[in-house]
Amino acid sequence: MTTPILVTAHQHGDGSTARPANAPNGRPLREFIRDCIRDRISNGTYPPGTRLVERDLAAEFAVSRAPVREAVRMLNSEGFVEMLATRGVIVRQLSRTDVEELFDVREALETMAFRKAALRATKADVKRLEALVRKAEHAVAGSDRDTVYACNVGFHDIVPAMTRNKILVGLLEPIEGRLHWINLQNDDPEMLWAEHRIMVQALIAGDADLAQQLSLEHIEVNRARVLTHLFGSQGAGSGRNTRP
Repeated sequence: MTTPILVTAHQHGDGSTARPANAPNGRPLREFIRDCIRDRISNGTYPPGTRLVERDLAAEFAVSRAPVREAVRMLNSEGFVEMLATRGVIVRQLSRTDVEELFDVREALETMAFRKAALRATKADVKRLEALVRKAEHAVAGSDRDTVYACNVGFHDIVPAMTRNKILVGLLEPIEGRLHWINLQNDDPEMLWAEHRIMVQALIAGDADLAQQLSLEHIEVNRARVLTHLFGSQGAGSGRNTRP
């Protein structure tokens, strides 16, 4: 079992500090705080087992406890933390079943997103995708894992937006953070972006069938990679790789 880690004011694994309380620019404070904490969980600053202490987070963000409490409740409903009677709020450890279920949902929604995005891509969308691929490949060549991760997040955010389907985007939003966390577990960024490049080419060509098929293959290959990375040989057989 992971030993709980007490999070104190300004105590980040990457040495960064929180933005001031007036940073959200009109956004609800609870959402801003939730997003900050969720990013730290996703990028590994707060690993599973980290104890999130309400008073310390309130001091760090220079706010009252109320928006922190609301942010934590939102994170609990999204599956990032669990609220235990004896230990307080703890960053949740995803089980193999959790990861499998996330990939199942991702398969259902993202494959449809890629199909619709290929049909509805604009010139502006194409330019954004091409710029993102260039940035990611430069980061891969320079072993800049933070930028590779940011580009991966951007890629999987841009494609649903390209569908112009608000309901689809809304369905993905509650699990977005967990999907980004899952993507961070991929230990082969060079292969990841080789796959992304082919997917982008299908989107640019407007080939909906190919974009959907490549998306499915990409998800299943990464299901196997992530399960192996997180759970070793125990998870290796769980991925339903569609490639021969």
